[in-house]
Amino acid sequence: MQVILHSSWVRYLPIWVGVAGAATLALWLLRDPGAGLTPRIPGADQAPDAAAAASGNPVLAGKVLKGDGQPANLPGIWPCFRGPDRAGIAPATVSLARGWDGGAPRELWSVDLGEGYAGPAVLNGRVYVLDYDQKNKQDALRCLSLADGREIWRFAYPVSVKRNHGLSRTTPAVTDQYVVSLGPKCHVACVDAVSGELKWGLDLVRDFGATVPPWYAGQCPLIDGDRVILAPGGPDALLMAVELATGKVIWKTPNPHGWKMTHASIAAGELAGRRQYVYPASHGVVGVDAADGRLLWETPDWKISIATIPTPVLLDGDRVFLAGGYNAGALMLRLTEENGRITPKKLYRLPAEIFGATQQTPVLHGGYIYGTRPDGRFTCLDPADGQVIWTSEPGINFGLGAFLLADGLAYVLTDSGRLVLMEASPAKYTPLAQAQILKGREAWGPMALVGSRLLARDLTRMVCLDVAAR
Repeated sequence: MQVILHSSWVRYLPIWVGVAGAATLALWLLRDPGAGLTPRIPGADQAPDAAAAASGNPVLAGKVLKGDGQPANLPGIWPCFRGPDRAGIAPATVSLARGWDGGAPRELWSVDLGEGYAGPAVLNGRVYVLDYDQKNKQDALRCLSLADGREIWRFAYPVSVKRNHGLSRTTPAVTDQYVVSLGPKCHVACVDAVSGELKWGLDLVRDFGATVPPWYAGQCPLIDGDRVILAPGGPDALLMAVELATGKVIWKTPNPHGWKMTHASIAAGELAGRRQYVYPASHGVVGVDAADGRLLWETPDWKISIATIPTPVLLDGDRVFLAGGYNAGALMLRLTEENGRITPKKLYRLPAEIFGATQQTPVLHGGYIYGTRPDGRFTCLDPADGQVIWTSEPGINFGLGAFLLADGLAYVLTDSGRLVLMEASPAKYTPLAQAQILKGREAWGPMALVGSRLLARDLTRMVCLDVAAR
């Protein structure tokens, strides 16, 4: 179609073109220079990990950041929750002081941490702690030098966690080759113990139907030989074993009652002639065959409605000692086998005012049980009949503070970070020294003792102390 312009329009066409051009130039100059553009965030130009995108597992998108720390050439091993054998007792490799010159053990170094109660694991001069980076919203498995606390590396992956009585609260498990951690929202990461590079990762919620406990996961992973033992409490995986090198599932324990994950960790040992894993789930306790995950026994006689936290203590005579808070008290079971069937029988039950354990797992030493009962008093108990041998003086309330034993000594923290040194003996309560080693609050994270170096933390800080005899 032919277009014919009126002569007047033709005469004024250059003027109209000029006005339109000026308006366009003005709009261009006044525009928001950032409109329609995506800000460049460091790291955002890297393509997301394909496996992470496909599975939705944030662990697979984790990255390693290197620091300037170096492993220490120092003796000692604390490879997992509650140390060697998960017993809460440090091997006596050096003589430890029974009093402190100047009134306190010497502080060697300290490091700031995100809010939480996660305890350290130590191997080959490296300290491993699962932290939470609140600024960047990341779980961060950190590797520090035992010599000076400087960071060697960290493996971090994105996960949003809101403050709820702290954030991280689990202790990693480490071997010469691998470190395994379990994060607040049930993410499991296995990384190289030296480099921090990811080996495999699991999301217990997405992959196995776990339910995150009310105050986040408190379960510490258990490495048993070439396997990692976990308790997802999922519809078809009450407990499970995965291959340490690959993360492949070896077996899963059925969960016919739908029992959920608690804050407690798994105990392992020989009971009724079989190696078992004992776990206090949400509505009862189970014993599982270590070879194939088969359910060997169960009892609903031990359940805590609010929070199940302490780990079972396994004793000779096929006994299982369970202690808890929130008026749960304590329960001693004995396992008996008849016609190939294992049955748990109650030996005795103690009310909370006699003995219980709100948060910290009691320690079996020299045939006696030591722990802080709900009224805040440190207690020595005879497990044979549940009789109290002694309690600490009422002047000090230990609250929910951590403790461990070594060289005939008990190191016991109060909530506020006061460390009390006492004899670990059934003879009587004998305090030897005490010192304020932390200045924060909620010193609930499990301690570690390697050689003569004691690692302790409160809500936001960890210290390394020299407790050697002089």
